[in-house]
Amino acid sequence: MEPRFNLYANEIGAKVVKRVGNVGLVVDQSTLPPATQELVKLRASQINGCGFCTDMHSKDALAAGETQVRLNLVAAWREATVFTDAERAALALTEEGTRLADAHHGVGDETWELVRKHYDDDQIAALISLIALINAYNRLNVISRMPAGSYEPGMFG
Repeated sequence: MEPRFNLYANEIGAKVVKRVGNVGLVVDQSTLPPATQELVKLRASQINGCGFCTDMHSKDALAAGETQVRLNLVAAWREATVFTDAERAALALTEEGTRLADAHHGVGDETWELVRKHYDDDQIAALISLIALINAYNRLNVISRMPAGSYEPGMFG
């Protein structure tokens, strides 16, 4: 598959992607655990059908020491026993925050209470921002039809 549009080769597209990436550095430097960050990025990417980001974040997580079993079970995290309660809260928020159009209430109070139980205010700010950012990246890549499979860990950093 060929991309239908190369954002990186376009002056405006490249500027936008660079600035979104710079915002992501704030989240990267937060106290939100890196493993949680990768799980969130992977789950949102799966929901949005973004092959490029699914490829990237599964490979980055594996390179950072994540287990294959946990990566294999992200899509079925509710039925899996390999995630912590905090990770489960983050994954629930990711799903509800990604599927806003699918639910009239957006993020439910029960999910929000679980997030408040496991994360401090700075981590919650990072988590909300991360969910927004990965959804933006997913949309950029799905709309431009970025092909998946050739990503190598660290190639953008």
